[in-house]
Amino acid sequence: MTWLTLALGLSLGLGMALIASWWSARKPSLEARVAPFVRSTLADEVRRRDIAVTPFPTLERLIAPVLRDAARLLEHWGMQADLERRLRRAGASTTPEQFRAQQVAWCAGGLAVGCALALVLAATRGTGVVPAAVLVLVLAAAGAVGRDVALTANVRRRSRRLMLELPTVAELLALAVAAGESAQSALERVASSTSGELSRELTDALARVRAGARLPAALTSMADANELPALRRFADGVSTAIERGTPLAEVLRAQAQDVRAAGQQELMEEGGRREIAMMVPVVFLILPVTVVFAVFPGLVAIDLGG
Repeated sequence: MTWLTLALGLSLGLGMALIASWWSARKPSLEARVAPFVRSTLADEVRRRDIAVTPFPTLERLIAPVLRDAARLLEHWGMQADLERRLRRAGASTTPEQFRAQQVAWCAGGLAVGCALALVLAATRGTGVVPAAVLVLVLAAAGAVGRDVALTANVRRRSRRLMLELPTVAELLALAVAAGESAQSALERVASSTSGELSRELTDALARVRAGARLPAALTSMADANELPALRRFADGVSTAIERGTPLAEVLRAQAQDVRAAGQQELMEEGGRREIAMMVPVVFLILPVTVVFAVFPGLVAIDLGG
């Protein structure tokens, strides 16, 4: 078999694969057939996709189709669902495609910084091509990873805010329920009179209730989306009180006390970790300097006496 025959065979196979993919792409899926009847207008969808979330809108619009195709590929491995879950927990309004575009922008920024630094090092210190290329690749990868790390930090900050707001919201709900309001009315009152991450979550849950969902199911869905054990216990307690008729005010007060006790325990654990971390500068910085100040005059006196 000659190289020409092999090249012709590969070209024929590639052409047949392209024809097969084109033919399968012509068949509309069920989602594509139903979407025009349930989604917003085409102008609203175009306007939403036209919003730029990076400092490079032209580059973002160019790579958006590629990112959408890559997102469909990642769906088969479960990575897209994990990204959507993390974006939901972070309270971000960006889509997974927009987040990938931000990652590309951060990667391009790291690439630019790496190229500039490599040129400076090559001009001043005569750095070789291989170390410069490694530096550029490392900084480019650090840019992409940095965007992911920033998303993880946003998730942690929002989870911490939800935990801080939960006791206050639970006590306000207990007061409203004790005053004679129903569970849904109390939730609507608290959600409209407060501000914060938890109030926005309650507003979304009430919107699902008005759309036809049951209140326990909406609260359970809210807890599942945020993946917080305390919020799950809150949703389970409210759901159990609604379905079985137990006193809701007492349940909410107990929930608030449990969350505050968990917060105090977490503060004690954090204080213990910080106390151990404070020993590092004491042992490796302050203690050696103290020993030097205590021993050095004696050594000098011994040398002078000798």
